[in-house]
Amino acid sequence: MLKLLSAPPNPLRPLFRSVTYTRWLHLLVAVVVAAACVVVFPGVGDVDTVRGAWLLVVPLPLLVALGLLPRTRLAEGMQAQLLLFPAEGEGGGGQFGAAPSRSWGDRGRTVLWLVLRYELGMATAFLSVHLPTLVVRLLGAAGDRWWCVPAALGCLVLLPAFVIPVGAVAARAARALLGPSAAERLAALEARTERLLEHNRLARELHDSVGHALTVMVVQAGAARAVRSEEFTQRALEAVEESGRQALEELDRVLKVLREDVPAPARRPSLAEVERLLAAARGSGAEVDAEVTGAPEAVPGPVSREGYRILQEALTNVVRHAGAVPVSVRIAAGPDALELEIRNGSPTGAARGPAGGAAGGSGSGLRGIRERAALLGGRAEAGPDGDGWRVRAVLPFDGALGNAA
Repeated sequence: MLKLLSAPPNPLRPLFRSVTYTRWLHLLVAVVVAAACVVVFPGVGDVDTVRGAWLLVVPLPLLVALGLLPRTRLAEGMQAQLLLFPAEGEGGGGQFGAAPSRSWGDRGRTVLWLVLRYELGMATAFLSVHLPTLVVRLLGAAGDRWWCVPAALGCLVLLPAFVIPVGAVAARAARALLGPSAAERLAALEARTERLLEHNRLARELHDSVGHALTVMVVQAGAARAVRSEEFTQRALEAVEESGRQALEELDRVLKVLREDVPAPARRPSLAEVERLLAAARGSGAEVDAEVTGAPEAVPGPVSREGYRILQEALTNVVRHAGAVPVSVRIAAGPDALELEIRNGSPTGAARGPAGGAAGGSGSGLRGIRERAALLGGRAEAGPDGDGWRVRAVLPFDGALGNAA
């Protein structure tokens, strides 16, 4: 019903669209190649004779040679984007390969495009020159022949009636012949997937690091207000300052990557900084007893970084849900795997829930721990342990080496 009531299409509308004239200009550029051929072969310049038809054939070997050059495709794509699709609303955005020809298929499509553009451009240039000339002659003879006036008007209509559909044909051909190949579309899809995965990893890291810092700051501020001890308040403020500084550094790092869309910098916390993590947990009131065996500094980078994040998330959950309770941390760096185990008791009178704290936790932290372990080919488990809670993760070194490869 709405279609029936809508206004009919205006046939004059294309005359007032800028894209009509940019496409017209794009077609007329073919005259440059024709002019070069006329300089080399003067006889073919007379387009009013049968010999002038050779001008449609003579430049073809040159166009083939140009189409085989890898960077011709890139240059033609830029021209097509600017002149055939000057506005984003025309649908041209992202339609053309942003790289030179990489295969013979790309070169072949570029050759076809150059030939088609040249032939359409020559026809457009011929009519653009001769139809206005014919209109002037018809109007000059209108005094003796009455039919010259309607004929002149017909010639005026004929030129846009030819240019508009030919420009649309050129635009469709450009999308088909200069657009990205199947391999380029697959590469672009893979690159986009990698960016999304990287952003997801950064979001998870931001949740772990900033969430840990904010948890420590909230607990410290609450404890300082409750204890009302000047000495304890001083230590709490120092812990809040240190946690806030770390959170700001991590936030700045992640936002820089997201803003500039560049790979994340290699500087990420690892088990070499585990003492700072344990000190922050102790400063929040938890009684942390740590046991480190093996050589954590020899753990492969990916395992060391993910192990740090797993330990950080587990301690954050303890501080957030259980509060000031005894916590035992075991870090065992073996010859082929890293084992982490975090045990904690439950606060008096609290029901046990996810991560050893009060019931009602979201469990997103535990899911993140399992995802990190699975990414390295390891495993992680969490659950009740007597009157407390236990988190255990095993991260094999060979899984990290395989991911790095």
